Amino acid sequence: MNEWDTQMWNPDGTAGEETIRQLERVRVGATDLKPGDRVRLWPRGGGDILDLALKGRDATVESLQQDYEDRVYVAVTVDDDPGAYLGKLRLPGHRFFFSLDEVVPLDPSSGEMP
Repeated sequence: MNEWDTQMWNPDGTAGEETIRQLERVRVGATDLKPGDRVRLWPRGGGDILDLALKGRDATVESLQQDYEDRVYVAVTVDDDPGAYLGKLRLPGHRFFFSLDEVVPLDPSSGEMP
């Protein structure tokens, strides 16, 4: 067992001491992505049924997180999800995690892909 197996996870990304690093911004293609930005979801193939359901949907970046292995995840709430407010509260079921290559930043003025 390692420390990942023995620590309890909290919605704020902590587990006793800081385990998930919250990032202010990350680079996706030619765009700096930050919480509050809108993206289009393009999950890679071979995922689960939720990946199929969310493909092509627009979402809002809730947070950017980096794990112990330096992998970066984009936590999003889906824009047309009636329960999106639950995701903003970091409750399960309405907050989804994607890698940087699974999101496309949307133009802030038009809401379309650049």
